[in-house]
This record gives sequence, C-alpha cells and structure tokens, in this order.
Amino acid sequence: MDDLLARHRKELRDLQARVTQKKKQASKKTRKGVNDECDRLEDELKAKQLAEIAGLNGDGGDVEVPANELADLTVHSDGEEGQAQANGTSDQTGSKTPDVERDEVAPAQGKKPNRQKARLAKRAAEQEELARQAAEEAKHQPDLKEQERERMNESMKTHGLQEKLIRADGHCLYSAIADQLAQLNIPLETAPGDQPAIAYKTVRAAAAEYIANHQDDFIPFLEEPLPEYIHKVRDTAEWGGQLELMALAKTYGVDINVLQDFGRVEKIESGRQGQERAIWLGYYKHGFGLGEHYNSLRKAGG
Repeated sequence: MDDLLARHRKELRDLQARVTQKKKQASKKTRKGVNDECDRLEDELKAKQLAEIAGLNGDGGDVEVPANELADLTVHSDGEEGQAQANGTSDQTGSKTPDVERDEVAPAQGKKPNRQKARLAKRAAEQEELARQAAEEAKHQPDLKEQERERMNESMKTHGLQEKLIRADGHCLYSAIADQLAQLNIPLETAPGDQPAIAYKTVRAAAAEYIANHQDDFIPFLEEPLPEYIHKVRDTAEWGGQLELMALAKTYGVDINVLQDFGRVEKIESGRQGQERAIWLGYYKHGFGLGEHYNSLRKAGG
C-alpha cells in the first residue's frame, strides 16, 4: 500500500503541474472550458486511484483511506494548496478541520463567505462520493486475478511449461530473465563477490549498457532524456517493459517468448541466425498487488 500511495502521489504531482500550466495558458474565453477539463482529469485520476486502492485491498470491500492519505490524493490547482493549508483543510497531522458550514451558513457580520473554502469543501464532497462509488463497483466486479490465473495455467499446460514465482519488487522482469538464462547455462558474467540473489542487478546493467550503445534504436520511444532513462534501468527498481526486453534479447542472443492472458504469446527476437535459444516469461496484468508482473516459465518436469 505504501508503494501504491507513493505512485499515486507522483501521478497527482504530475497532474497538478499539467493543471497549473493549462490554467496559466487559458484566456478569458477558454477559462471555463479549461477549468471543466481540469476538473474532469482530476476526477478521473481520483476514481482510478481509489479503484486501485480497492483492488489492492483484496476483498473488494469498502475502502477506508486515512485522512492524511486522502489529502495526499487530492490535486490542488495553482495557489490552492497553500490556501488550503492556511485554512486547515489539508493539514497532514489532522490538527485542523475546515469550518466551511459556519462560514457558508452564518458568516461573521460584515464578512463575505469564503468562496475558496466552499469550493474546496464541494470538491472534497465530490471526491468522497467518487470513493463510495468506486468501492461499490469493486464489490460487484469479477475476480480478474482468479480468472487470469486460471487462463494462464491452462496456457502453460498447452506449452509444456511450469511457473517459477518471482518476487514482486520492481525487479521481476530482470530476475525472471536471470532465472531463464540460468536454465540455458548462459553466464551472466557477474562481478566478483556478487550473489545469485542479486543477479537481477547484472541483467539491469546489461540492458542499460545496450540501450546506451544503441541510442538511435530507443530514443524515438522515450518520453524523457536518455541519461535519466538509463539511470532508472540500471540503478532503480523501475519496472522493465518492451524496450528492456528488446535490449536483453539482443544482449544475450535469445528469443524471448512472453506468455500473456488468453494464451497470447509475444515474441521478441534476438536477430541472430543459426541459434534456437529461447526463454519464456509469464506476464500478469491483474495477478499481483501493484499490477504488471513477470514470472519465469520453465519446462514442465525440468
């Protein structure tokens, strides 16, 4: 849950930057449309995040989000965050609470109602309603995890494979690749003193090195500067995906077969002729707490 909330806060910071930029660029004629669009984006992100929290909760029951975390999951447009803190509406310690009803219903004599506090109160009420709706929908959703698991088991039987579970820690793709390479007796060339438990670090470094040496093949697909991307691949727990699979297939000279839900197999070819070395990974979209996950698929009975 801590990892999920951390990712949610990053998504909200990114959205807040977008909202602020959109509102700064809006003219008088477009301001209403921009505000409506920003509200829609915020509502959609909040609903998605609450649904993810409900999914991680496991039982599909009502989601209880602590007040400090609910504040973290709230987008503040330009200038609202500081004002909200001053009014006590986003105090992480919970020591202040908004007194919106008193300001709206019985404002002090000669004092105008605080429109910003009223606006924040309205938004909070809308977010609570979205949370309730998300929790209600989660109760009636099918068990996607169980359905995906059953279909994957059937597909593994068809291909004569059995699953080696990989820890869901952000390094799963690289750990699964390391396990598969070991099945083919392909050395990882680990540094002296490295233990098998951290073989994923060597695989990460190999992917990062290949991308750095073949920049033209990867830059068109990146949404950030190449040095930052390579740093994430080599030195962090950032999830791996299609680009990293391509780099590793080329590096180790193996075809990578990725078994997915409904029996689909995506093949990433090494491009080397005369070799028939292939490895198998199982890709899950719903089977693990934070979403996407890779397991190693070995030959059954091997």
